[in-house]
Amino acid sequence: MVSLLDIIGPVMVGPSSSHTAGACRLGLIARALIGGTPDTAKVELHGSFARTGTGHGTDRAIAGGLMGYQPDDVRLRESLEEAERTGLVIKFENTKLRGDHHPNTTRITVTREDRSVVMIGSSIGAGRIVVTAIDGFPVDITGTYTTLVVVAHDEPGIVAKLATALAEESVNLATMRVSRRQKGGDAIHIYELDSPPGPPALARIRELKAVKTLRVVERVA
Repeated sequence: MVSLLDIIGPVMVGPSSSHTAGACRLGLIARALIGGTPDTAKVELHGSFARTGTGHGTDRAIAGGLMGYQPDDVRLRESLEEAERTGLVIKFENTKLRGDHHPNTTRITVTREDRSVVMIGSSIGAGRIVVTAIDGFPVDITGTYTTLVVVAHDEPGIVAKLATALAEESVNLATMRVSRRQKGGDAIHIYELDSPPGPPALARIRELKAVKTLRVVERVA
């Protein structure tokens, strides 16, 4: 039985940096994408997450992340009970995801009011994570930067308009990636930022006609 904080790599509640610290961070990103604690969550565990996740506390870590707990929060140990007390309904399932995925991978479907988000992410060791898909769009989010996730109509000039809104507030882009399913359809924009954007920049982005959704994912690493 773990009675003290296990510090293995990152500062965390043990026993495993991959199965607990990384899993908690994946829950935190899913929480950010839905805009707060979800009403419901379906958590599908793949690979070693499925085989050994319960013993390593992966279920409790993801549940804690969904409620906003950090990897070093001792409340992770009681997160499933707390989720039940607060009305957060979480369903865990083992699955085998198609394609080439890291062994420590989960697909999390969260709902909040009338919104839903489907996220695929992996815990890749020492508490580090990578989110590889959001609502079917391929992405590459590590959580080491504040990240804007924007879904917008694919049209000329939209990237420049988004970048200008950030530049006007002196927010510097660390990385940028745009993915689309087809020309002229919807595209997902991932902007990793050196500093968080303020309300004016976010308001300018939301006012752009092409923008359908804007989500801010705070740094979790």
